[in-house]
Amino acid sequence: MTIHAPLLDGTEKALMAAYLDNLALVERLHRLLLDVIKDEFERLGVLEINSVQALLLFNIGENEVTAGELKSRGYYQGSNVSYNLKKLVELGYMHHQRSEVDRRSVRVRLTEKGRRVRGMLADLFGRHAEGLMKRGLVDNEAMDGMNQALRRIERYWTDQIRYIY
Repeated sequence: MTIHAPLLDGTEKALMAAYLDNLALVERLHRLLLDVIKDEFERLGVLEINSVQALLLFNIGENEVTAGELKSRGYYQGSNVSYNLKKLVELGYMHHQRSEVDRRSVRVRLTEKGRRVRGMLADLFGRHAEGLMKRGLVDNEAMDGMNQALRRIERYWTDQIRYIY
């Protein structure tokens, strides 16, 4: 793949290389997270939902949301949100209810079964945070710094979508 970029000086070239490395790393980390969840669920015998659906349950938590809100709140980025919600309702992980105001809109929330899956992920993520801390891989300050940098990139990309056409 050829990247057509403007002529860059040494500092800009270094930033560009680091930026591309970050993009690849974010993508790999997301796929790896889904694999970690899949492995945990296989170990626990939870086989009827996939890791994307499990992460969706985790992110919804105690909230009651519509499919549109899932995307706007950043809980879900996939294009097949309707399929996953329908599947989770069919399998008993979520309740759904039509809006009284807009009959086209459906609100969803976790069932007890969905909350159990959310608890499994919370336990997994808790073990991960503890392991990172115990091994000295990342401390609170470093984690906060990464989060701040990623939020700045998120805002920048959001601005690109909203304002550049």
